[in-house]
Amino acid sequence: MNFCLRVPLNTSTEQTARLSDLQTAFAEVCNALAPVVQQTRCWNRVTLHHLAYRALRERFPKIGSQMVCNAIYSVSRTCRLVLQHPNSPWNVTKHPAQALPLLKFMANSPVYFDRHTLSLKDGQLSMYTLDGRMRFQLDLKPEDLVRFHQEKLREIVLSNTAQGYQLVFWFSAQDDLTEVQSIAAESAAELPEYLIVLSENNSLQAPQEELKIA
Repeated sequence: MNFCLRVPLNTSTEQTARLSDLQTAFAEVCNALAPVVQQTRCWNRVTLHHLAYRALRERFPKIGSQMVCNAIYSVSRTCRLVLQHPNSPWNVTKHPAQALPLLKFMANSPVYFDRHTLSLKDGQLSMYTLDGRMRFQLDLKPEDLVRFHQEKLREIVLSNTAQGYQLVFWFSAQDDLTEVQSIAAESAAELPEYLIVLSENNSLQAPQEELKIA
């Protein structure tokens, strides 16, 4: 069973600007990688890392090495949803000869963190930004703290909502789900609003409005 813990961040104006800069830069790395997927028809995270990591690090020197890895994960994860979900109109199994679409990540795309770029100890949160670590004091419930010790933390995602920035921690007590199954299980009924798909006929589509995938 999956569990989602949403933690709002009480940010100052300066902190909000720093997180916005990180979010924009993260989307730029994702957009630089998306054409590689389209051209090579490869979205396996490990293979993408070997194909593109060095070039991405040279192109985006301000982005830390681990955040480049997290951007590669983000693109791989999104491609699994778009290209492998059984109800996706771009499912490659159903349309093996069809050219792959080009994914466009908007500036409000989520930022993925991992244990190298975000840590939590004694209620103190430390997270990577482009210009140094940012720290917050989190007031978590005792039962939520227990989850960090007893359950598998699958993903950490930073997103910007109408109420401000928040961190989303995805936990799972199941270790036997495949990546595609787990993503399909948690995904909403529509494609993410931050994603635009450039299809073969060069028409931009914002699929969240009409293309249901779950």
